[in-house]
Formats: sequence, C-alpha cells, structure tokens
Amino acid sequence: MKLPKKTNRFCPYCNKVTEQKVKLMSSGTKRGSLKRGGIMRAKLRGKGRGIGNLGKWGSKPAVSKFKMKTKTTKKAKILYTCSVCNKSKDRKEGIRAGKVLQE
Repeated sequence: MKLPKKTNRFCPYCNKVTEQKVKLMSSGTKRGSLKRGGIMRAKLRGKGRGIGNLGKWGSKPAVSKFKMKTKTTKKAKILYTCSVCNKSKDRKEGIRAGKVLQE
C-alpha cells in the first residue's frame, strides 16, 4: 500500500481542514538484548559455548507450537502532523497491509 507524504485532513486542534504530513510509525519496540536473563548477555558472559553438556544453552528439539505463525502482516500505524499548529495525531486503527510505502 502506498501512502502520500502530505494530505488534507481535519485537525481537531485547529478545528478545520489543514494540510498534514504523513509519517509511518513503527508497530512496536524490540526487547532489550542486554536485559537480565537475556541470551545476548549470557553469550557475552561465555555461556552456551564450548564442548560438553551446555545445560540451558544446549540444543533443544524444535517446538512446533511456537512455529505456528498465523498472521502474515502487521498493522502499520500512521502519524499525522498538522502544518499549521504542528500538533500530531495518530490513527487509532492501523492498516493491515503486506508492505506500506511512503511516496
């Protein structure tokens, strides 16, 4: 799906239709890799390397229930910024599309 860079929309702050900039927001944040108990942090400490029984960090069988992914797309959130008052408002409902591009 293609989005314009600018569009005319109603601004609830100005209470009129104004030109607004369209920005694509990320759908979420990624987990911190150096959190306590994180795999990255354990690997930096030298766990999960070498020979012998690696315990928690050893090889595990494939778990099929975690591999069943149902949704193939993510909802893209759109942020509109008013050119008159410079305030921003995002769409409550996201657009579910395979790829969202700004043109």
